[in-house]
Amino acid sequence: MSPPLPSTPLSRRTLLQRSAAGFGHLALLDLLARQSPAAPPNPQSPIRNPQSHFPPRAKRVIFLFMKGGPSHVDTFDPKPLLTRDDGGKYPFEEPRIKFAETGKLLKSPWQFRQYGQSGLPVSDLFPHVAQCADELCVIRSMHGSNPAHGGALLKLHTGSDTQVRPSMGSWVLYGLGTENENLPGFITICPTLAHGGVNNWGAAFLPASCQGTPIGNAAVPSDRALVKHIRNPALNPATQREQLKLLAQLNHDHLALTGADLALEGRISSFELAFRMQAAMPEAQDIDSETPATKKLYGLDNPVTANFGRQCLMARRFAERGVRFIQVTHSDSEVQWDQHSNLYKGHSKNAAEVDRPIAALLKDLKQRGLLEDTLVLWGGEFGRTPTAQGKDGRDHNPHGYTMWLAGGGVKRGHIHGSTDDYGYYAQEDKVHLHDLHATLLALLGIQHEKLTHRYAGRDFRLTDVSGRIVKELFA
Repeated sequence: MSPPLPSTPLSRRTLLQRSAAGFGHLALLDLLARQSPAAPPNPQSPIRNPQSHFPPRAKRVIFLFMKGGPSHVDTFDPKPLLTRDDGGKYPFEEPRIKFAETGKLLKSPWQFRQYGQSGLPVSDLFPHVAQCADELCVIRSMHGSNPAHGGALLKLHTGSDTQVRPSMGSWVLYGLGTENENLPGFITICPTLAHGGVNNWGAAFLPASCQGTPIGNAAVPSDRALVKHIRNPALNPATQREQLKLLAQLNHDHLALTGADLALEGRISSFELAFRMQAAMPEAQDIDSETPATKKLYGLDNPVTANFGRQCLMARRFAERGVRFIQVTHSDSEVQWDQHSNLYKGHSKNAAEVDRPIAALLKDLKQRGLLEDTLVLWGGEFGRTPTAQGKDGRDHNPHGYTMWLAGGGVKRGHIHGSTDDYGYYAQEDKVHLHDLHATLLALLGIQHEKLTHRYAGRDFRLTDVSGRIVKELFA
């Protein structure tokens, strides 16, 4: 006698569990699907081959995040009138809402010089990056809305300063997947745990496989920034494999009873990835295989530059191994880039730590042919005021500041937009953070208005209901 038909339709997982044959055929179909450019995306898998909305200019992103807010008028946005009127009053209306009160205009203590064939001006804070001026696409007209670190960091990383939303790295991974199934598709090296912490690299309501994998944190020197428990001292790989098979079977049995569960399916995926990472991650982080010349290029021979240099070198190694989004954070508990006082001392210290490694990363990527399809993004959560805080500091300024791009299909040796004569407000060809996110996705071949995820009854996207692709930045 035939068994009675179920009262409700069988789920795909239930059907697979109750079927005794055909698994070899299904496995073959999966392998072929991974190779097909028209394969439909599976949101639970980090390995994706969706069609780009248009031809991509970049395949991956390296985000060099300068936590605290570097001063644009002291780095990449020279202001002659600020120097001329030092000690005077800012002649225009200041913002109604400010993080704190400031006083008179404060000129930059650094000189600006023109570099390369483009003649792009860079301050003396960055003599090594200045040698790469012809690779930079400098956006001088960035602006946001939040003058506080916590909100500004979340706005930069997730597009929202009021709600927990997926980070831009998670959106990129959700849209494109990774090119290496043995490594996470989104890695953040030595991230800050302050001002939003894990929410700055979290996946929120996107599949759990899309969240960033932190390696160390800002309080851990980069030579000790390792994935915890990467080796199992008690079990060999064969035994671990058998454990995972049993665990997967139990979890799938549970899913057959409960139906789809994104959190559980994300954990299943993470267990499998963690097993594969045991071999791939130590190799990727092992910089001993690099030549002495490469190590010196990144400044590993100098205690001032060694920490950030190692982060940048790891970023290059992850990029060439197919990691889709890599963030490198410069931050410490003492100084960061948040100079409310001692501007000269603080910015000098910070720039000395990152200048040589950043230039090395750009040169190394270019020499290896990776810069062409790797988009490098540099900047902080906001800029600084042209007016003084105390005797020799600057306050937070989200109303006008600088970020720059390199590689990945953007114009080289190019300046886009401007702030006013003193550097307080974005004025010409303004670029909002939503515009930056839309442009970043476009460079990766993604139309930001089409990269959506339905949650709580509505479609969400990185750019919310805003965002303009700044095509003027495209080469």
